[in-house]
Parts: sequence; C-alpha cells; structure tokens
Amino acid sequence: MFNPVILAVILMCVLCLLKFNVMIAIIVSAIFGGLIAGLGLDFIMVTFIGGMSGSNQVALSYILLGTLAFGISDTGLAGKFANSLEKIFGKTGKIFIIVLTFVACLSQNVIPIHIAFIPILVPPLLKLMNKLKLDRRMAACALTFGLKAPYIIIPMGFGAIFHNILAENMAANGMPIDAGIIPSAVALPVLGMFVGLLISFFVSYRKPREYEDLPLITETKSKEKAEETEEGFTIRHWGALIGAVTAAVVQLVARQVFGGAAMWAMPLGTTLGILIMLATGAIQFKKFDHTVKGGIQLMGFIAFVMLVASGFGAVIRETGGVDYLVYGVVPFIEDSRLLAVLAMLFIGLFITMGIGTSFGTVPIIAVIYVPLAAALGFSTAATVALIATAGAMGDAGSPASDSTLGPTAGLSADGQHNHIWDTCVPTFLHFDIPLFIFGAIAAMIL
Repeated sequence: MFNPVILAVILMCVLCLLKFNVMIAIIVSAIFGGLIAGLGLDFIMVTFIGGMSGSNQVALSYILLGTLAFGISDTGLAGKFANSLEKIFGKTGKIFIIVLTFVACLSQNVIPIHIAFIPILVPPLLKLMNKLKLDRRMAACALTFGLKAPYIIIPMGFGAIFHNILAENMAANGMPIDAGIIPSAVALPVLGMFVGLLISFFVSYRKPREYEDLPLITETKSKEKAEETEEGFTIRHWGALIGAVTAAVVQLVARQVFGGAAMWAMPLGTTLGILIMLATGAIQFKKFDHTVKGGIQLMGFIAFVMLVASGFGAVIRETGGVDYLVYGVVPFIEDSRLLAVLAMLFIGLFITMGIGTSFGTVPIIAVIYVPLAAALGFSTAATVALIATAGAMGDAGSPASDSTLGPTAGLSADGQHNHIWDTCVPTFLHFDIPLFIFGAIAAMIL
C-alpha cells in the first residue's frame, strides 16, 4: 500500500473529489509520488517538465480546436443547427441522447476526429438540453461511451491504432497474435460498458434535472450574430461550414496517406479551417484576437491538464512503482487464475487512472502482463481481454483523460457542469465497474 503509484493516484483522486483544481492536483500528486519513491525534487521537476512534451501536439490541437469552435459559434451557425435539432426532437430527450451517443461513436472509427466535434456541437445544444430537462451526467456517460467503446472493439480509425498497439506490444513481449482475434476477445468488456450506458440512461439519471439558461463561453451578445442565427445561410455561415469540413477532411486524408499515427493532422487541419474562416469573413479579422482568446478559454484548461498528465506519467514511470506493484502481488496470486485476473485489472485501473490514456497504458502493462499471463496458462484471447480491459479502465473515469475532459469542455460551457462530480464519478461508476466485472469474466472463460 506504500507503492508510489497507488499513493500518488489515491492522492490525486482525493484532491479532485474535494474539488481541488484538477491541474494542480496532478502536479502535487506527481511530486508526492516521486518523493515517496525517493527521487530528488530537482529530478522530479526535470522529469515532470520533460514529460509534458509528450502531449504538446495534443495541447496545441485543443487550443486551435477551441478557436475554430468559438469562431463557428460566433457566426450563429451552431445556433441555427441547435434550432433545427429542437424542431426535430421536441420533447424526446432519450432520442436526443441516443443520437448524441451515435455521433460520438462515429468520431472514433468512421470519422476519426476524437473529441474535436464536442466544443463545436455540444455548447449550442445546452439550452435544448435544459428545455428537455436532461441530466448532463447522462450526456457525459453517452459521450464517454462513444469516445471509448468503438475504438476498443472496432478495428477502424482510432480502433485500428489501438489494436495495432495491442498486437505489437504483445508480440514484442513474447506472445505474437493475429489482430483479427481482438474484436471477439474484447466483446464482453465492451458489452459491460453498454450495460453501464443503459443503466445511466434508464436508472441513474432518468429523472428530469433543472438547469438555468446561462450565457455560454462561446456566446457573444452581438446583434449581428442574433440576426444571422435567424436569417438564412449567409457568407459567414458558409465560410464557417467550409472551415469546419476542411478541418475534418484534412485530418482524415492525412491519416490515410501517412498512417493513423499522424498526430499532427489535427493541428494542421484545424489551422487550415481557421484560415479559411478568416479568408471568407466567417471570423472577422478585427475580432481575430477575441476569437483566439475565446478558444483558449473554451479548451485551454483541457490542453494544460493533458500536458501535466503527461508529466505525471513520466514521473510515475521513473519511480519504478509499476514494476513493484505487479511483482508485489505475484506472491499472493499463487496458482489462482481468478486472483491473477483481479490483481491485474486492479493494477491496470491504478496505472490508467494516473496516466489518463489507454493507448499509453498498454505498452507499460504488456511488458509484465504478457509473461505473467503466459506463466499462469491464460490463452492469447484471455490475455488480450486482460490488457485491453486494464488499459480501458480508469481512462473512462480518470480526471486526466481526454475521454472525460472532452465531454466536460462541452457540457460546462455555461458553468453548470463539474468535471469531477458530473463527468468523472458517473463515468467511473457506469463504465469502470462493468469493465472490471465483464473483463474478469472474459479472461476466465476465453
């Protein structure tokens, strides 16, 4: 229990639950974990700051994405879209949530733009959600499910990247696999997530919840904007639409040509989208600084949390606590497959909660999980289920994950949605617990 990984993650979670600022909580927890491991303060800070570079392209992408979203909102295009949806959905809140879930699912495989759609699509829909009296915790679960479940099971888009990482790391550690078995091996854990999603829809958050119609971060009180929202399509609307489409298409083409690992595709596509909006007048040049500042206000917090989360991960890896955590439980496992499964999932939960990414967790845990699973007689499919589930757990409920930060960025655009209590806690309860249970069953029966 004195393992630096466990103590650092517990401290981070406790501070966050106490509504301590997430970014500062991560920094404090990284320092605490490093000191517990006996690392010098200077080494901790150098490692932390150096580790932040691992997310610099993500942070840049989110700032640019926020600018694009703010610019689109300022044209009134998003408001027109929200008005259209209001006419379609009327009072059918559940259908609205189902469509939102479907859109989130498309963002992982068919149109792999990850959270890029959230700051553009979700803030303008908040007033409609208020009118429907939808509990935003339900919406957070819907968005997080759509951001995670599809890439775990479907080998397209981000799913292809995840499956390749999984297959390559298992092969590198002595267990070559055919990536084609991954979808069937992870089917039960994903089913667990779907069960959790249904529970959030029909049990936990089915009751109406009242919210005030407050101004959005992306809103301006411009008379011109109000008129453009009511009128037909103007040049500014077309410019915003072309800019948004360009941002998405450039990402898709770049990943097709250069491979799924072309992470520079998002900042490049978003920059081109912004330039098109400037050229067409969708973003007025005299208001360009205001638009950029608005984008930073909308997505800057996520960008910095991702940076410090990367630094946290670097410090945690340097503590050596992950190895000690795994080898520390081996004597208690003995020959019990069930104890081995529970221990490995528990370890994966702590590692991913701290690092905040299932993609980054797989290479860390595969080094130890693959030989251990082989020694205990687990099949290849069972090992896939263990590693994929252990990587996915925590990511769904981690304060440092873009799968939770993204939904919060959209749902808190009017200041009425708390990142920890309204996103992380609901997603942890409805996805991590089912993942643990269904993942354990999959590992035992495959």
